[in-house]
Amino acid sequence: MTTTVVDESAPAVGLFGWWKEGTLEGRRALIAASLGWALDAFDVMLFSLTLASVIADLGLTKAQAGALGSITLLGGAAGGLLFGHVADRYGRTRALMASVLIYSAFTAACGFSQTLWQFAVFRALLGLGMGGEWASGAALVSETWPSRVRGRALGFMQGSWAIGFAAAAIVVSIVLPRFGWRAVFFVGVLPALFTVWVQRNVKEPEVWLSRRAASGDTAATGHARPARFADMFRGRMLPLTAAVTFMNACALFGWWGLNGWVPAYLSLPRAQGGIGLDTTVMSWLIVAMQVGMWFGYITFGYITDRVGRKRVYIAYLVMASILLPLYGATRQPLVLLLLGPLVAFFGTGFFSGFGAVTAEIYPTSIRATAQGFTYNIGRVASAAAPFTVGSVATTRGFSVAFLVAGAAYLLGALSWVAIPETKGRELT
Repeated sequence: MTTTVVDESAPAVGLFGWWKEGTLEGRRALIAASLGWALDAFDVMLFSLTLASVIADLGLTKAQAGALGSITLLGGAAGGLLFGHVADRYGRTRALMASVLIYSAFTAACGFSQTLWQFAVFRALLGLGMGGEWASGAALVSETWPSRVRGRALGFMQGSWAIGFAAAAIVVSIVLPRFGWRAVFFVGVLPALFTVWVQRNVKEPEVWLSRRAASGDTAATGHARPARFADMFRGRMLPLTAAVTFMNACALFGWWGLNGWVPAYLSLPRAQGGIGLDTTVMSWLIVAMQVGMWFGYITFGYITDRVGRKRVYIAYLVMASILLPLYGATRQPLVLLLLGPLVAFFGTGFFSGFGAVTAEIYPTSIRATAQGFTYNIGRVASAAAPFTVGSVATTRGFSVAFLVAGAAYLLGALSWVAIPETKGRELT
């Protein structure tokens, strides 16, 4: 049986014409997934933004601080795998709400950490919610928007990460100098309130409900037949799953190598390899990068809906592999202010396309599971990035460390040899 999302005959007109092509339920789903992802970014990136203070207060080395970042990504990988299955079995919105509650609670718990190991446990559990939000949110948006504008809808969702990251930087600039890094994490519990709105206003996608009905489940069971996990590895799916996962691992390695350490690079003293900027200047340089990141996310969706996913993805990854090492070799704040948005534009914008590509490759019965798997097994591999970049920065400096992260972007671009163009595919 083949089921498609609603697709209007008239094309999107104007910069925001695509918004009119969505149904009311589709728009609510997009708002829910976008807010969830923004709040995810807000909570997750508080650690990177307070890293210099945490290192000083708890007496951590760069390698230990990097290990905390890696632990978060491992938790995220587990969360993506778990909640992808939950979203396919019990529904996209339920998985979304549960993941938001988890990352909100354990972000606040980080503020109580007294030792490295306490911090590690809380960051791992925070990561569980972080990984779950993307898997459920990407499936929710993919299944409620027509194929012609799906890239733009997912670009809008992904762009909310930059907004959440920027909001975190602003909060840190206000709270950290006055109340310390622990108070910053306590603010991270606020996203839990968002789940009340989701519960009242966001419905499950029609394509998911249709599949559940077709499977013979009754409404009383409250869940669909379990997805067949092995379907991702059968026949032509095996090389596709392998290629998509490897590509994402490389891209995420580069992303976390960049975003996990840029705040520390800007704020650590020169004696420790940083630039030595104060918290306020560092925070506003990060905000400037988020402007570039947001435009990267949004424009990627527009371009891929017109040109195709593959060529644009490769172009962004190649540019990121060139610009990131240049950023690591720069120590002048004004140059960093100008270069930072470009690095963020190319080094993060391509993630807008990942949800669309995976949604268009995999069928509804395993879509969220497959998206969670390919994204989060990639995240397992990329979990080495914070530790690796931190270790290389300690021994060889940040310029060499960011060169390593740039090389990962280039490997991600090369992996597209094995991934087909998926633009225009209807969801089945």
